[in-house]
Amino acid sequence: MPSFFKNQKKQKNSHTANDSNSCVESSLEANRQYIARKMGDSSDIIVRHLKLGLNLEIEVAIIYIEGIVDNQSIQDSLIDSITKKPSKTNITVNNALDVISKSIVTTDDLSVINKWEDVFLSLTAGDTIILVDGINKVLSASTAGGETRSISESTTEMVVRGPKAAFTESIGVNLAMVRRIIKSPDLWTESLKIGRITKTKVNLMYINGVVKEEIVQEVRSRLKEIDIDSILESGYIEQFIEDQTLTPFPTVYNTERPDVVAGNLLEGRIAIFVDGTPFVLIVPAVFIQFFQSPEDYYARFDIATSIRLLRVFMFLISLTAPAIYVAATTFHQEMVPTTLIVAIAAQREAVPFPAFIEALLMELTFEILREAGIRLPKAIGSAVSIVGALVIGQAAVQASIVSPAMVIVVSITAIASFATPAFDMAISARLIRFLFMLGAATFGFYGIILVLLLMIVHLCSLRSFGIPYMAPFAPFIPSENRDTVIRSPWWSLRKRPRLVSDNLVREENEKSGPPTGRNMKKNVSQEGDNSES
Repeated sequence: MPSFFKNQKKQKNSHTANDSNSCVESSLEANRQYIARKMGDSSDIIVRHLKLGLNLEIEVAIIYIEGIVDNQSIQDSLIDSITKKPSKTNITVNNALDVISKSIVTTDDLSVINKWEDVFLSLTAGDTIILVDGINKVLSASTAGGETRSISESTTEMVVRGPKAAFTESIGVNLAMVRRIIKSPDLWTESLKIGRITKTKVNLMYINGVVKEEIVQEVRSRLKEIDIDSILESGYIEQFIEDQTLTPFPTVYNTERPDVVAGNLLEGRIAIFVDGTPFVLIVPAVFIQFFQSPEDYYARFDIATSIRLLRVFMFLISLTAPAIYVAATTFHQEMVPTTLIVAIAAQREAVPFPAFIEALLMELTFEILREAGIRLPKAIGSAVSIVGALVIGQAAVQASIVSPAMVIVVSITAIASFATPAFDMAISARLIRFLFMLGAATFGFYGIILVLLLMIVHLCSLRSFGIPYMAPFAPFIPSENRDTVIRSPWWSLRKRPRLVSDNLVREENEKSGPPTGRNMKKNVSQEGDNSES
């Protein structure tokens, strides 16, 4: 019995495959009925019957899916052109498609197809197909459109200075936004279709001559190996192409800002656009990249450097602050000033739990409040999270469940986690924080150092498309440390990262830099003397 059903399933699958690869028939009515049957007589399939020829003897059908097409383009370029535009040539059934494509229809992007698989792919992509009775081919016209979200400001990557536009769910709009920034013929794109059912459009974008060809080939091969029925968001792609799955750290960077994509493309990286999502993937990614903000490059180098150092310091606080409190109050009281440790001991006198359980309860409570604030409606989400934290924290202190010092430590930790620009890296810190707390509760400060060493070893073992995740720190490349934790002035950043770029020269002038004030005054005075003479 099981073998019987297995054979039946194989026969059904083979029939579906042959059916999708079959050719279009010459009968218009048979083709129309097949499309209706294949798409379940869906109500959004629109069919318009028209007549063509001097005596209106040629039957033509225009078929499209309502909602994903530009209705005005169909009316002006297809229907009005066929019904109202007179034709001086003698139209017959044999040359009808050629006359329609060359003399009647005004749409630019036209293609002739004869496979049913291509027909349904065009229909679901927003194209309009033109059927002519007596011809076993179909004319596909590009009429994709419909309602889409307009370009707006980014809600996840806020900046004080810099462009405000963010990507939308339309892949065509997203590609065009990057092309408006990088006006170069070397900006190349490659298109793929991933997903057996969804047929999601995925585009690679890179700058030829800057990117390394072997990295492009690796990205291309990993994308082509994806075999899944649906791709609904770029997160699907990210989980398929990342080098290592068993790690809390993100090895693929994502953004919804066109200027961030353009900046990474100019460094030699590759952008992966997925239709239906505003988040674009950037590969390869390195660890320090997740602590850099777009406005770091729009501000002065000294301001940008100080802010980056602050972000790294806040990331370390978000990782180790509760663990340091647990280790200091449990194992290493001698390292805390006497007045402070006496005050903390007085606060914890009525608390029935050890410091580790106290920190664990507070961290879990805050994570619950943070997740609830995200899922609640926008109007009340922030109010519930803030009021809930205040009320629960105050009530927990009064009930002697936690100490006031622990509430302060957890609050500082939460605020520090918000300072990380990349949300994926902030989530990683939230998870690893519990490992640091466990190490501190077991071995004190030695446990914190042990977990920190294990984390550094793990980071050094990661790769992103063959590129070391901790570059340029490990391996240490001195010439590339000008744009890591610190950011040097733009006129000193003459080279691109050598691990990701094939063209290292970013700035031709080796002595580029601002003129000194003395030379500028001298030149101005000389020009004044010459004008007087």
